[in-house]
Amino acid sequence: QVQLVESGGGLVQTGDSLRLSCAASGRFFGSYGVGWFRQAPGKERTFVAAISRSGGGTRYANSVAGRFTISRDDAKKSVFLQMHMLKPEDTAVYYCAVGPYSSSLERHYSKWGQGTQVTVSS
Repeated sequence: QVQLVESGGGLVQTGDSLRLSCAASGRFFGSYGVGWFRQAPGKERTFVAAISRSGGGTRYANSVAGRFTISRDDAKKSVFLQMHMLKPEDTAVYYCAVGPYSSSLERHYSKWGQGTQVTVSS
């Protein structure tokens, strides 16, 4: 069983950058696709970015494409979300999740972390 722990969230200003980490424990991390999702206050959780098992395939929500970059380091059992040019609308709890695919759909992910808060002030 893979366990996930997110970190790196915080309070930043508009235009700042932040790097989130998702650390995994357990076996076979390299065989999973990994996704980042976020949930803003009062809203449903939405897709942000995903990376394939090999790391060769990535996908992004339109709202973050060109500003966010997802990457993985299987030797460290970690996935990262580098966020640039942050906006107040990026404020949310960010979750990482693993599944067999690098999907934009929540139902394709079987294990989730507890989330890390990102707050972007205007």
